[in-house]
Amino acid sequence: MMLRIKRVPTVVSNYQKDEGEDAARRGGGCGRNCLQKCCIPGAKLPLYTFKRVEEIPGDKCVLEHDDNQAPVAFLDSLLLGQWEDRMQRGLFRYDVTACETKVIPGRCGFMAQLNEGRHLKKRPTEFRVDKVLQPFDGNKFNFTKVGQEEVLFQFDASEDGEVQFFPDAPVDADSSPSVVAINVSPIEYGHVLLIPRILECLPQRIDRESFLLALYMAIEAGNPYFRLGYNSLGAFATINHLHFQAYYLAVPFPIEKAPTRKVTTLGDGVKISELFDYPVRGLVFEGGNTLQDLSNAVSDACIFLQDNNIPHNVLIADCGKRIFLLPQCYAEKQALGEVSSELLDTQVNPAVWEISGHMVLKRKKDYEEASEENAWRLLAEVSLSEERFEEVKALIFEACSYTLSEKEDEHLTQGAGDDKPPPLEGTGSINKGRNCNMVSGTQECLVLQ
Repeated sequence: MMLRIKRVPTVVSNYQKDEGEDAARRGGGCGRNCLQKCCIPGAKLPLYTFKRVEEIPGDKCVLEHDDNQAPVAFLDSLLLGQWEDRMQRGLFRYDVTACETKVIPGRCGFMAQLNEGRHLKKRPTEFRVDKVLQPFDGNKFNFTKVGQEEVLFQFDASEDGEVQFFPDAPVDADSSPSVVAINVSPIEYGHVLLIPRILECLPQRIDRESFLLALYMAIEAGNPYFRLGYNSLGAFATINHLHFQAYYLAVPFPIEKAPTRKVTTLGDGVKISELFDYPVRGLVFEGGNTLQDLSNAVSDACIFLQDNNIPHNVLIADCGKRIFLLPQCYAEKQALGEVSSELLDTQVNPAVWEISGHMVLKRKKDYEEASEENAWRLLAEVSLSEERFEEVKALIFEACSYTLSEKEDEHLTQGAGDDKPPPLEGTGSINKGRNCNMVSGTQECLVLQ
């Protein structure tokens, strides 16, 4: 059975336009200083290099739920300075600082923002998403088509182990740099996109290397009010080109304050807890013997969800110290006609920020009538049922445990002098474990975005 939803995505770049119109405008050349082969030779952009570390961030990065002044780090000030420069140059589609925001009365402290510009100033663009994993399509909008003026800086590991900043560094197309760019339809102050290895044109799917890069960005920013989020396809990502989003919000997200209960600790020290007394069921990862252990546990869980066609969202909080993983099914319910017209009329697409408790509302009526009950009702529709969540949770644990066992086997094999076996890929390896069944929805959901 094929189900369809038609959705109009928010514009994240000033160059996100209908391909036919764009090609007609360009005629015989580009002329817009983009990141493709026509413009990249000789291009220079600022470069920030970070130091690779093994340790997980200390307690100084944890967000205390009070009015303590957030620390200021160099990447933090660089990002904000570059972002404000682009605001002064008029590159954003509206002034997000003028948007009304309030804390909704109630126990959870959900936040509401009235962002009418994000709803009205968008161009109809469709791309088909019928499953979580889709091949990259270069004919559709992707981040190589953004103007270089929208890129704030390149972000990569230092070659000499020292944090450095180069204000005018060449763009090495062969090494495919990771970049930080503005989101021209911002949700909050400092809203940016982290695009790993941009020129490789990776589809929107988590891999170990890219997720570790996102963790490093959270650590380098050194600001607990700066969080990174990820939306998979089917969980309201609107562009099939690998990217993370990030912005500043100087109050704790409700999900960060939600109670948790410990479920298990993996052999590498990563503790996994689950949320309770929160409208969306999800897991919280923290700890680990090294930063790589924490990153691998989360990325392997995401890879499992991807391979089993389960949409999901990820929030990186507390300077990379806590990571929330949230499988969801709102688009599936929407396609099946199981979401009330009252909720659909709000036109709120519950992605990572909404699930975390920051409700971006597009109608003044919804903003004025915002209540904890309304926010809870919307987010409850996002969550997997208790039964389905338990199934998914068990298989995530098995996937993480199997990967850990595989890593131990690799260590023993390497000790014997044999070649290193290939890394875990797809469900083929996961299915070697016990009781591994496909946990995707009973209906295949085709989403037109």
